[in-house]
Amino acid sequence: MKSKESVVKSPGSLLQSLAKRLFSAFLSFFPQNNAKVAVLGASGGIGQPLSLLLKNSPLVSRLSLYDIAHTPGVAADLSHIETRATVKGFLGPEQLPECLKGCDVVVIPAGVPRKPGMTRDDLFNTNASIVATLTTACAKHCPEAMICIISNPVNSTIPITSEVFKKHGVYNPNRIFGVTTLDIVRANTFVAELKGLDPARVSVPVIGGHAGKTIIPLISQCTPKVDFPQDQLEKLTGRIQEAGTEVVKAKAGAGSATLSMAYAGARFVFSLVDAMNGKEGVIECSFVRSEETESPYFSTPLLLGKNGIEKNLGIGKITPFEEKMVAEAMSELKASIKKGEDFAKNFK
Repeated sequence: MKSKESVVKSPGSLLQSLAKRLFSAFLSFFPQNNAKVAVLGASGGIGQPLSLLLKNSPLVSRLSLYDIAHTPGVAADLSHIETRATVKGFLGPEQLPECLKGCDVVVIPAGVPRKPGMTRDDLFNTNASIVATLTTACAKHCPEAMICIISNPVNSTIPITSEVFKKHGVYNPNRIFGVTTLDIVRANTFVAELKGLDPARVSVPVIGGHAGKTIIPLISQCTPKVDFPQDQLEKLTGRIQEAGTEVVKAKAGAGSATLSMAYAGARFVFSLVDAMNGKEGVIECSFVRSEETESPYFSTPLLLGKNGIEKNLGIGKITPFEEKMVAEAMSELKASIKKGEDFAKNFK
């Protein structure tokens, strides 16, 4: 039988144990920033500035860039930047599996941009095939990754992504996000301009979808609280809904919103990675599978966590004007969703 003395820890081992515990607690305040992120469509108008912003972040340890052209050059260029993320370019479908291996987050801005006179829905035929092909590869090679879709029309490409993951038996609705963050960024900016506020301190939830009248800014829930006369409110709402078209027209055929979209995409990824690292209280709006309305997919504020969506925070209290917008968005939203689901079911 062991003597009492032999089971009592020495002061040295007690100190060692205490030091280990303190070190673990210390580390929990500084989560490891080792996110492995892939950008699919990295050579394009959104892909390049998005990749630059991701390379610049201490949250990212590995950046895998994929496209059907120019990725070796983009990767070589970015790899010279003095930040810790390693960068590798992957070119063409045969290199896509290697690009996706071990990724924590996949961001997809791939596809064709809008030109003057085009709606986001006009992009459907081309971009639907691109998204279905890329998300099929994700379902096979990184089924656990967070999937962030930027490719328009988001109201259809998110249902496509969900159906693809279902087909492969790896569907998790908490890990598939339609990036609508640019609508929030624009709403914050436009409200700040009108009220003479710092845009960084303005927060306007934008719910619904990511096209035209399905974009529903909840000005009544703005932080800090703001008030507008009804005519100004309607004009502001219309500008937020058509802000993408504003950029398409201003670029006069040279593309759509790329720089602001890259900023918004990076903002969403950083929020997601922060939440995956254990940061609490991270909230972003995103177009996701939802039971908040009669539409099977709907954007609302989401509490993000280690496994993606921790909790859907819902629509909250809204005004009659906002209620009317939600009701008017339903038929277009449901039609776009069905179009995406039907496409995915027939996609080979």
